Amino acid sequence: MYRFLILFMLLPALAFSQQDRKLEKGLQELIKGFNGDIGIYVRNLKTGRYVGIHEDTIFPTASIVKIPILVGVFDKIEKGELTYHQPLIYRDSIKYGGSGLMQFFKDSTETDLSVLLALMMSYSDNTSSLWNQALAGGGQRINELMAQYGLSVTRVNSRTPGREDIRNVYGWGMTTPREMAELVVKIRQGEIVSKAASARMYRLMTHGYYDETGLSQIPPYVQAAHKTGSVDASRSEVILVNAPHGDYVFYVGTKNNKDQRWTDENEAENLIRKISKYLWEYFEPSGRPKRS
Repeated sequence: MYRFLILFMLLPALAFSQQDRKLEKGLQELIKGFNGDIGIYVRNLKTGRYVGIHEDTIFPTASIVKIPILVGVFDKIEKGELTYHQPLIYRDSIKYGGSGLMQFFKDSTETDLSVLLALMMSYSDNTSSLWNQALAGGGQRINELMAQYGLSVTRVNSRTPGREDIRNVYGWGMTTPREMAELVVKIRQGEIVSKAASARMYRLMTHGYYDETGLSQIPPYVQAAHKTGSVDASRSEVILVNAPHGDYVFYVGTKNNKDQRWTDENEAENLIRKISKYLWEYFEPSGRPKRS
């Protein structure tokens, strides 16, 4: 009788950490035949049920590295070394191409830290992101924070002494689907830096401009925090959905992609859309978005 009582008490915990085999089977069917390497991690925060497909494999972050940079800046704000609206002066010498708007600012333009953070998370602005990385204390300090929060793989490589060789392999940053998804969960739950800092970071992550991949398959009236990352041979996305029946998070990482086109028909981006749609309909079967 005592044994049965112990088993009964353990059942909720066992169920909470259980793999969702039905969901895993559906995802395996979706990704079959993909021309590249793919990793997926999904977790329903309400039930704890999860799916992992190469979830501990290392993938390039591309611009998703801006989430660890965000954490680094807010750690400095929390310590009083920076302020959220700290005045700053833009200089042409820090201009960097690619995505974003700050590269078009005039030299000597007055701005402030909140603008840099908003541009980094909303428009994935590269110039403001590199500026934020420096303000956070550099890649090495950000990496120390990632280790502090239990992330053993997630690291900033670019402009970080001693990581030049690994940067040649993974680019600006590196992570695993499980680690980055769980970092976003920790932010959602107020466990990164402080509750107030986590709330502000999460708010910034809900205003993304690039909403045509995974985010496009979630109804516009449902809040979601997300970040995309794209380079020629790697397209990835992390999303935490504040769904009506319970939050869920997922990360889709790809690398070594055969299709490297920068078009709406890119194979990896199409696959991320399909996965996002499948997950929404799986977790919210009565609230399916209209098909385009």
